[in-house]
Amino acid sequence: MTEVDNYEIVRQKLQIGRITAPNHRKIFELMKIFWNEEEIKILSHFNNVGIKISRKELAEKTNMSEEEIEEKLRRSARNGTIRRSGEDYRLLPISPGIFEMYFIRRKDSQENLHKVAEIYRYIFKNRLNHPEDLENDDNIRRGFRPLLPYDAEEKLIKIDEYLDVETQVLPYEVVRDMIDKNESFAVVPCQCRLIGEYTGEPCKHAPAEMGCFLTGEAAERQIAYGAKRLTKEQAIEFIRETEKAGLVHNTVADTSKETSRWICNCCSCHCGVLLPAKLYHYKGVFQTNFTPEFDMSLCTKCEICMEKCPNEAIYHVWPIKSDSSDEKMKVREEMCIGCGTCAANCPNNAIKMVKVRDEYPKGISLNIF
Repeated sequence: MTEVDNYEIVRQKLQIGRITAPNHRKIFELMKIFWNEEEIKILSHFNNVGIKISRKELAEKTNMSEEEIEEKLRRSARNGTIRRSGEDYRLLPISPGIFEMYFIRRKDSQENLHKVAEIYRYIFKNRLNHPEDLENDDNIRRGFRPLLPYDAEEKLIKIDEYLDVETQVLPYEVVRDMIDKNESFAVVPCQCRLIGEYTGEPCKHAPAEMGCFLTGEAAERQIAYGAKRLTKEQAIEFIRETEKAGLVHNTVADTSKETSRWICNCCSCHCGVLLPAKLYHYKGVFQTNFTPEFDMSLCTKCEICMEKCPNEAIYHVWPIKSDSSDEKMKVREEMCIGCGTCAANCPNNAIKMVKVRDEYPKGISLNIF
C-alpha cells in the first residue's frame, strides 16, 4: 500500500489563483516546521485556501472528537499558520498569508523563527515563481499597489490648470484618505525586514519596527493580538517617517478606498514583492496613475531621488557639454511604479507627480487578514 503524503496533499491546497506553493524542497522544509505529523494529517482534510471548514466537519472526517481537533490545532492557530474564527478553520497561502501572520505573532520558538526566516529569505531572493509569470499576471500585481505620500495633494502633485485637486486625484490614490476616514490605527513589524534581521541582513533604510500600517477593523484585530495602537496624530507622523526613510506605501489585496485596511511600507532590499522585481527587472506591483516629472531649473542633481527609488528607475545623465547644460536626472518609464518616493524626498521640490493615466484598481481580495 502506498503511504499517504499528507504534506503533498496540503501543499496542493495552498493555492488561490496564481498564488501557489511550488513543489520545491524549501516549501516542504517550511511546512514541516509549521506542522507536525499529527497536525498535517488533520490539515489534509481542510478545504483549499480561503474556504472554511468547521470543527464539527473535521471531527467527522478524522474520527476524532471536536475537543481533540481543537487541542491538536491550537499551536497552529496560535502561530498563525492556519486561520481560526470561532469554530471554523481555514488554510492560508504560504505568502502572502502564513508569512505575515507567523512573523506578526512570533509565538514559535526562536530556533524555528530563525529557520523560517532563512527559508523565506531564500524564497524571496530566488523567487520560486517565474518572474515573467508574475509580470504578466495582473491578478497578482494588482494585489500590491502603491499609494502616493501623505502630503502629495498639497506638495507633490502637479495639477493640470484645467482641473482642480479633487478631480485630479482620486480617493484611492493617496495614503491620506485611509487616515481621514478611520479612527483606529495600528502598526505591526515589517515581516520582510524582520526576516532580514533574523538572518543577519538588516535593512539599511528602516528597522522592522517601522512596519505595516493598519486601519479600521484590521487595526482592531491586530491590536487584540498585541499590535501597537496609534492615535490619528501618531498615525500621520508614522506615515511621514516611513516616507523620509524612502519606503513605498503598498496596499495589499486592495481594490478601493472602501476596502483599504492595510499598508505595507516597503523597501526594495527586503520586500517579498519589490526585491525580486528589482533583481529580475520587472514591475512587481501595479503602477499608480502618476509618473515623476523633473524641473531642471530647481534640480541640483544631488541623486537623493536616485538613491531612494525602490525600482532603480531613476538615473543621472552626466554632462558632455562644457557648460553642463545637458546634465539631468532621468526616469526609466518602463521601470517606474509611480510611488512618489522620489518627490517626497527631493530637498528642492524639483520633482512633481504628473497624472498620466486614469485606471481604477480592480484587484483581488485574498481574504487572509
